Amino acid sequence: MPAARVEYVAPWWVSWLHSVPHLGLRLQPVDSTFNPRDESYRESLLLLGLVAAICLGLNLIFLAAYVVCVCCCRQDEAVQTKRRNPCCVTWTAVVAGLICCAAVGVGFYGNSETNDGVYQLIYSLDNANHTFSGIDALVSGTTQKMEVDLEQHLARLSEIFAARGDYIQTLKFVQQMAGNIMVQLSGLPVWREVTTELTELADQTGYVEYYRWLSYLLLFILDLVICLIACLGLARRSRCLLASMLCCGVLGLFLSWTSLAADSAAAVGTSDFCSAPDTFILNVTEGQIRTEVTRYYLYCSQSGSSPFQQALTAFQRSLTTMQIQVAGLLQFAVPLFPTAEKDLLGIQLLLNSSESSLHQLTAMLDCRGLHKDYLDALAGICYDGIEGLLYLGLFSLLAALAFSTMICAGPRAWKHLTTRNRDYDDIDSDDPFNPQARRIAAHNPPRGQLRSFCSYSSGLGSQTSLQPPAQTISNAPVSEYMNQAMLFGGNPRYENVPLIGRGSPPPTYSPSMRATYLSVADEHLRHYGNEFPA
Repeated sequence: MPAARVEYVAPWWVSWLHSVPHLGLRLQPVDSTFNPRDESYRESLLLLGLVAAICLGLNLIFLAAYVVCVCCCRQDEAVQTKRRNPCCVTWTAVVAGLICCAAVGVGFYGNSETNDGVYQLIYSLDNANHTFSGIDALVSGTTQKMEVDLEQHLARLSEIFAARGDYIQTLKFVQQMAGNIMVQLSGLPVWREVTTELTELADQTGYVEYYRWLSYLLLFILDLVICLIACLGLARRSRCLLASMLCCGVLGLFLSWTSLAADSAAAVGTSDFCSAPDTFILNVTEGQIRTEVTRYYLYCSQSGSSPFQQALTAFQRSLTTMQIQVAGLLQFAVPLFPTAEKDLLGIQLLLNSSESSLHQLTAMLDCRGLHKDYLDALAGICYDGIEGLLYLGLFSLLAALAFSTMICAGPRAWKHLTTRNRDYDDIDSDDPFNPQARRIAAHNPPRGQLRSFCSYSSGLGSQTSLQPPAQTISNAPVSEYMNQAMLFGGNPRYENVPLIGRGSPPPTYSPSMRATYLSVADEHLRHYGNEFPA
């Protein structure tokens, strides 16, 4: 952010935005000079928002036509439906997500820049307001001292010096100098109205900026949430999430174009002010402050003279004369009138305090302090503020592009999910190679062929009465395998069944592997057959 400059130079984007054609609602040319009180000028800024609204309408018409075309067209080739369409939808969603993330990043930067510029403007307004309030306080305080406090001291001294005419003349001369000081102070501008307007402007600007910053922050969060919904909808193949993504995408598209309209109008209006800020301030302060005073603070030329120089010089001379007269009275009158010492010392203290106020007033009335605040305010609003608005406008365009891409990808994703579910419905459920049939078989194994030893136990539960069932030797490898697992103390689990009994493609056994398997099975049958005779 640039610091206060010796001279204000408008940046290039101010000139570029100021050159935007200003047209009224009837498309007639309008003066581009910043004048918010002029109705035709306000209409020219409103027209910029209407242009963004027209772009929103065209965008929605294009998206509606695209969605209708996607829903009505039919793909003849199944390969294109299963391979090309999902790939296209995936890459479209990825591109839309990247654009949305880039838009949010640009928006965060622009929002921060605009916020910094506006708060620098508010800070400069507060500093200027503090200076104007200090000037009024010093002027009113000095006037109060001269009118009230000094008059009280002079009245008491007039009673004390009533017998001495020369001392009375000195007191009248001091009173005349005090009147001269009050005349000079009354010629200084009163900043009370300016202070009130600056305070109101700073409060309104801070209030609007807070809600503007918060609104954009919520808009950034909403954009990220919409991107998250789109990713979840495509990843989980959820129609509900896809429908939510489409609805939120239309909402995000509307908000993006709305923010673009507001940013465009604000950027162009602020650029009109920044192109000639001195002219606008001179027109606004006309009738409240003298033109020479306003120009003194706006330009602060070192070669120019201060409009307050004459008044401050007269103030200083009158104050010095009064101090000399009071010092003479302290030297010559106090030995004759000791009771006058207290009032003379009070007047001397009052004059010293007035001299200190004069130095402070001279420093505050100097143009360098207020001119620095003026340049800081211009730097904040014309550099950081407008730059942030341009980035926010870029955010709105990128967000509109991202949401348009999401809306275009939504119908294709929906159509792909519908085609995919239809293909699964066409598969025969009795097909052993059907993934759905295999999943159903895995959850519902054929347990009807298995029997537990508990069904052959006697009523007393004695071990001697256990009679195992006759082993039915079958060539089915499933029953043999599961009976063997049960006899060895294990639970018959369907996961332990060989692949040949699970509806999977039959494995390829070598002759040696099959001979080994059959010999082990026969050995187990002979062993348990002798132990549990039928």
